[in-house]
Amino acid sequence: MNIVLFQNAYIPAIKYGGTERVIYYLAEALYNIGHNVTLLVKGATRATHINIVLYDENKTLQSQIPKNTDIVHLHSALNEELTIPYVITIHGNSKTQDKLDKNSIFVSKNHAHRYNSSSFVLNGLNWDDYSKVDLKQKRDYYHFLGKASWRVKNVKSAIDIIKEADEKIKILGGVRFNFKMGIRWTFTQKASFYGMVGGDKKDKLLNGSKGLVFPVLWHEPFGLAIIESLYFGAPIFATPYGSIPELVHKDVGFLSSSKDELVEAIKSNSFNPKVCHEYANDMFNANIMAKEYLKRYEIVLNGDSLNSEAPYLNELQKNKYLEFR
Repeated sequence: MNIVLFQNAYIPAIKYGGTERVIYYLAEALYNIGHNVTLLVKGATRATHINIVLYDENKTLQSQIPKNTDIVHLHSALNEELTIPYVITIHGNSKTQDKLDKNSIFVSKNHAHRYNSSSFVLNGLNWDDYSKVDLKQKRDYYHFLGKASWRVKNVKSAIDIIKEADEKIKILGGVRFNFKMGIRWTFTQKASFYGMVGGDKKDKLLNGSKGLVFPVLWHEPFGLAIIESLYFGAPIFATPYGSIPELVHKDVGFLSSSKDELVEAIKSNSFNPKVCHEYANDMFNANIMAKEYLKRYEIVLNGDSLNSEAPYLNELQKNKYLEFR
């Protein structure tokens, strides 16, 4: 099959940019299965055996798709009609109730359900691209992983939880003094900040962690920070919103919208890093993701839509942030 993956971005992201990494790993997995894969993107950030076509924003998308393409897998908004069969993965949350394409695919069951759909494929990563995991390494701190400047990620409460649990936390994805999202600074010595980190440095920090503290205040569409942390043996302490209950079962983490309950769970942390690692390795890899997407491609190539009706967000969130007490 000749498959084109489209994203108006550089592939893969070097540091922050989980969607871009997922797309690149999907391309690799499809290629390894035996398909002809083209990445139609702004550019490649590493040498790759995958065919790259540079996307030109001044031309139509249709005109830039190779002639022999069987299906196009979109990861950016579709602003024109295509005559070639296509699917589109919705990676984020919408703030409107506008109707989406009938061939939309969401990234978790909860994500799909919130848009009146049952069409979803869980994200997966190429774990061979990550550093070797050392499950015997000493773990003496917790971590937060995400874009800390987004208030919905709730890094402030992550730090408060750690202070009350009398532990230490390393913030991956944030800085101590943040002026971009309003004046914010954090003085506690319980927290250390590493900014946007990637590659071996990020892997090493995850591998030394006792757990991910992730009290988000929105419905996570998926949550790559969760599966990356699990892969390096770090259990999850998070709020039960969006996809998180799908990804985190009782043997690999604890979920609550109560700060006190999360503090107590951290104090009594007895999760097994080996169980966390094996779960992520087995369940959230790019090969599984690729095979699931191929099933969706076949449905569309047979002339059917992935959704009988156009998906739309079934309920606008009334409050800016979900409950955390």
